[in-house]
Amino acid sequence: MATLKVTDDSFETDVLKAEKPVLLDFWAEWCGPCKQIGPALEQLSDEIGEKVTIAKMNIDDSPMTPSKLGVKGIPTLMLFKDGQMTSMKVGPMPKGKIVEWLTEAGVE
Repeated sequence: MATLKVTDDSFETDVLKAEKPVLLDFWAEWCGPCKQIGPALEQLSDEIGEKVTIAKMNIDDSPMTPSKLGVKGIPTLMLFKDGQMTSMKVGPMPKGKIVEWLTEAGVE
């Protein structure tokens, strides 16, 4: 499973109305740390995609949603369950830390 590309237009359907939890990565092409965690998120999508949707939103292409959600720095990872943002992490994390965070949040 590849990560799901989310836009301002698809955010409500893809994230807020999703049937399973969604881990949304706010990123940009010019962001080095964002590119560092990209491969880990792709791997997680393959490994745990049946439990959580791994999604990415490019803040340059879709600026309205990050602004509404108060995203100040990237990468920002937000976990959504049942239409609500339940947890957030800012900054790059190794794959193991992302898994640990998801486990603590009750996803894994």
